Amino acid sequence: MRASQFFISTLKEAPADADITSQKLMMRAGFIRKQAAGIYSWMPMGLRVLRKVEAIIREEMNRAGAIEVSLPVVQPAELWQETGRWDAMGAELLRFKDRHERDFALQPTAEEVITDIARRELKSYRALPKNFYQIQTKFRDERRPRFGVMRGREFTMKDAYSFDRSAEDAGKSYDNMYAAYRRIFDRFGLSYRAVAADTGAIGGDRSHEFQVIADTGEDAIVYCPTSEYAANIELAEAVAPAGERAGASAPLSKVHTPKVKTIAELVDFLKIDIKQTVKAVVVEGEEDEAVLMLVRGDHELNEVKAQKIAGIKNPLTFASPAAIRDAFGANPGSLGPVGFQGRVIADRTVAKMADFVIGANEDDQHYTGANFGRDCAEPEVFDIRNVVEGDPSPDGQGVLAIQRGIEVGHVFYLGTKYSAAMNATFLDEDGKPKPFEMGCYGIGVTRILGAAIEQNYDDKGMIWPDAIAPFAVVVCPVGYDRSEAVKEAADKLYAELTAKGVDVILDDRGERPGAMFADWELIGAPHRVTIGDRGLKEGKVEYQHRRDSEATAVAADAILDHVLSKLA
Repeated sequence: MRASQFFISTLKEAPADADITSQKLMMRAGFIRKQAAGIYSWMPMGLRVLRKVEAIIREEMNRAGAIEVSLPVVQPAELWQETGRWDAMGAELLRFKDRHERDFALQPTAEEVITDIARRELKSYRALPKNFYQIQTKFRDERRPRFGVMRGREFTMKDAYSFDRSAEDAGKSYDNMYAAYRRIFDRFGLSYRAVAADTGAIGGDRSHEFQVIADTGEDAIVYCPTSEYAANIELAEAVAPAGERAGASAPLSKVHTPKVKTIAELVDFLKIDIKQTVKAVVVEGEEDEAVLMLVRGDHELNEVKAQKIAGIKNPLTFASPAAIRDAFGANPGSLGPVGFQGRVIADRTVAKMADFVIGANEDDQHYTGANFGRDCAEPEVFDIRNVVEGDPSPDGQGVLAIQRGIEVGHVFYLGTKYSAAMNATFLDEDGKPKPFEMGCYGIGVTRILGAAIEQNYDDKGMIWPDAIAPFAVVVCPVGYDRSEAVKEAADKLYAELTAKGVDVILDDRGERPGAMFADWELIGAPHRVTIGDRGLKEGKVEYQHRRDSEATAVAADAILDHVLSKLA
């Protein structure tokens, strides 16, 4: 490709409404242009990266035995009503009526449509296993689209769906897709982790997220540096402290704590260690009753864990101030289990505490020296907190560390959640109908670009891995339109690289060196060869990787092999 034949539209400044680095750089480099909130046009430079990402995914999905289909973006309401997700999905599901007043939705995912196809097409166990996938436009009507392609409303996703005879076979399909995802992300050239994850609203009971490591990531990834354990923060288990709970050694004492409403204020007022305090959180039970949840003062309630407890409203709903006053006789900030007659759930760490400080269910009053069993009933005990760095690893192989990540892929084992709801069955070997065992597997294709940039950039612009760079190599001739020697050398190298199958662009626009280099540093081409009159007179050209601080002089007659070795 020659730059004069391509479309390069870089900007010196990002639009004022760009939120994060990847959005700013994609806008400046001319990868995308905003059309509406969360909706972007893909420009030629960005589309090249997108297509490379898709190609890698397609190759590995085909290699794994998946079969490509293309499902409709517009889906009939009847299918979503069968599974109950027409109402449960909420406002993110964009619903509309056609001219005949029939209800439709723009697909955010395609479990219902693919399950409908399976129940009509896969009649016998002999047709199984099958795995269908698509790379298709999706739409989710985000309340607050932001972060460019990271949380847009319209996006491209690869979604796949497996159908099996048994849970055992479905497990094999899951493992096959997990391995395929490993190959995909390895080929992208990104630093990532596969972490055990909560299945969320999509259902199922086995799940892994694929997280691209980035300091700007929204998700907290928990892992053990000395073992293979990894999970997202919602799922990571907080192990109970070792040993038995110490016996009570202090009397229960009520302390006046005027205007103390937070743990930080309590610690400061009483001059105590935060680990002596217990934080009270009130949520709603399934019958709208107040349920008291207790975590240590320096810990945070894990809402995903909490809402899985039997009898707790799902999604987790925090009690209103009025409901709290009715149940406790006090306002938030002064609550505790002593004297409370309702349900009390304590985190594993709190259950091992003795002589702790807690609200006294009177405004501006706290108890010191509180103990379960003596001062209040023993609570129900569950893991309901977020882990913190230094907690024991659940596998017993070390302690936990936490880093930030961006979720770009997710694999689920669904079981019969959708097939049972939609009466999607096949005839098994015994001639009896049986629901499909299903799995689903997604990759946020457009999100990959944002995540790759968040992981790979500097103050000059983006730094693309070779496999998904818009162009792997850029040839930058200085004075292409003025020097016949430069033009001849640049054309020759461009032709040789092209003949070797290298994805190369020749910048023949005649730009000044500073402007030309600034464009390609912004765009992030990983390999650059600069050809100029002065160097050619000495038989030299310059090679520079995008991460290199300065260029390296290379003999002009050796530059082809040098670049090929760098690409290898």
